[in-house]
Amino acid sequence: METYKYKITNESHVGQRIDKLLSDFNKEWSRSQLQDWIKEGLVKVNEKVIKSNYKVKMNDQIIVTEKEVVEADILPENLNLDIYYEDEDVAVVYKPKGMVVHPSPGHYTETLVNGLMYQIKDLSGINGEIRPGIVHRIDKDTSGLLMVAKNDIAHRGLVEQLMDKMVKRKYTALVHGNIPHDYGTIDAPIGRNKNDRQSMAVVDDGKDAITHFNVLEHLKDYTLIECQLETGRTHQIRVHMKYIGYPLVGDPKYGPKKTLDIGGQALHAGVIGFEQPVTHQYIEKSIDLPKEFKDLLEDIRHRDA
Repeated sequence: METYKYKITNESHVGQRIDKLLSDFNKEWSRSQLQDWIKEGLVKVNEKVIKSNYKVKMNDQIIVTEKEVVEADILPENLNLDIYYEDEDVAVVYKPKGMVVHPSPGHYTETLVNGLMYQIKDLSGINGEIRPGIVHRIDKDTSGLLMVAKNDIAHRGLVEQLMDKMVKRKYTALVHGNIPHDYGTIDAPIGRNKNDRQSMAVVDDGKDAITHFNVLEHLKDYTLIECQLETGRTHQIRVHMKYIGYPLVGDPKYGPKKTLDIGGQALHAGVIGFEQPVTHQYIEKSIDLPKEFKDLLEDIRHRDA
């Protein structure tokens, strides 16, 4: 277990709840996580156990003992994943809407990783036992294609391409409102929402985030667009489209209260292109919109007719 020590010397910190203040000190800690640690006595102030609503005072000595995460055994499951490309080093796999990419506490089955472990013999180990082969992710309710690394050399090569903005990633999205121009670029940094730790937002001190988009079809109250990512921040397209006033249809976190109930955001990762990190061959795969996305568009077109 790792221990962190803080001393309150800044007047602006005085009077803040300790769980909120510590989550600001360390962005990797969520408030709910810290509240659990506080209940377990892993957070002490002046060598005393406190409650999560404790408000810090000047010169308080805070000690946080970070709880070790015990990784569960991840078991292979036959989920009949669609693998669109595979060689000795990499694979391209389709993740359906509603499927989580990798296990997380309390959710260790029926993830993409469980299915990959059943269908692909070797997977890279760089991301640990809980995320073998996973180079990048898409949200649970986003469908589409993902790159998978089958060994550590391939994993490093794919990560480098992502960092160097060399991977082609195109998404189809349905947004609220009618975008008046045919294309655009959103260049706005993304970081944790200071008012809601569970969501992201455009913030001054966020990480660089760039999304290019072009209009595919104008509908009466909606616009169908294609987005190309230059960076890959958490919830990037969802946050950026909300930021410019055209939130994704069905998005429970960033969409308007009055949106279509379609079980999550209308977003599909339809194109992935990259250089095979060992042979250096360019690989590009695409996949059509899933049936539920096509049906949604047809319903809207029929209503507008």
